[in-house]
Amino acid sequence: MLMIVLGVLSACTSLISNQTDVIQPGALTDTTDQFATQTETYTPEAGSTSVPSIPTRTETDSQPPTATATAIPEIKPTATFTPIPMTRFAVIGDFGLAGQPEADVASLVKSWEPELIITTGDNNYPDGEVETIDDNIGQYYHEFIYPYHGAYGPGAEVNRFFPTLGNHDWTTNKAQAHFDYFELPNNERYYDFVWGFVHFFAIDSDSREPDGVGRSSIQGEWLKEQLAASTAPWKVVYMHQPPYSSSSDGSIDWAQWPYKDWGATVVIAGHSHVYERLLIDDFPYFVNGLGGGPIYAFDEPIAGSQVRFNDDYGAMLVEGMLALMALTSFDWR
Repeated sequence: MLMIVLGVLSACTSLISNQTDVIQPGALTDTTDQFATQTETYTPEAGSTSVPSIPTRTETDSQPPTATATAIPEIKPTATFTPIPMTRFAVIGDFGLAGQPEADVASLVKSWEPELIITTGDNNYPDGEVETIDDNIGQYYHEFIYPYHGAYGPGAEVNRFFPTLGNHDWTTNKAQAHFDYFELPNNERYYDFVWGFVHFFAIDSDSREPDGVGRSSIQGEWLKEQLAASTAPWKVVYMHQPPYSSSSDGSIDWAQWPYKDWGATVVIAGHSHVYERLLIDDFPYFVNGLGGGPIYAFDEPIAGSQVRFNDDYGAMLVEGMLALMALTSFDWR
């Protein structure tokens, strides 16, 4: 199961459950197997120790003894339940602007105790400079970063923070501050990694990407090949520019790759400072851009838009199990 929860800040006071936001793109298993696997063990009925008794023959017996049996107690199954392992991660987007909104979102994210965080870009406003990167990122998320060399406390023992590049991150010196601050797989602009049941694919959707942003680009071919080779049950593709969005920024046509045909499970993007869930050709897309930057307006909903929110800041919590995919509920403060 892959469950996505959008946490939204409202008045920044207390977490309140709002509504359920569910997608099940396929019945992959019986829903009775979502939370536990059942095994049966057999034990005698409590207190039963008797066994069949056989009389002993004596000299005065004129006939052979007849055995009399005591019934063996019924063996009843005892059900035990083993929890299914889960991968738990948070998604933040367009967050890198030091201030109260980012602090509130970071507090919300940490309250979830995720194993890792992925970002949908624009990690370092306004211009991706080295002078601002630790204030914008490390101040709030240093305990997830490895190696961490900033000024805000200890880092993680292993890296648990996996960003994608946004257009603001590219502005100064071709995103060099980003590359100096993080140690990420592959070429650090686009990369993949596996955590638990989930295979993550971070894409650089900015037009300044040296390997291109079209579906037939070097980067596009890399994603196609990596998705085809993956054996993970869930394949999460995430990037900055949204393939589809109803916000004032709109959809980005060059990001509209055939993710479903290539084997992805879901696509998560940012850039538009809103939350939106869309179903395009029976495939789920999310826009997550409420991490701390100024909130945007919506235009008319595009075809396939199912849920839209821009009343406050927030983040997404994702929980992945082995057998079923369900995308569920949002909350706000």
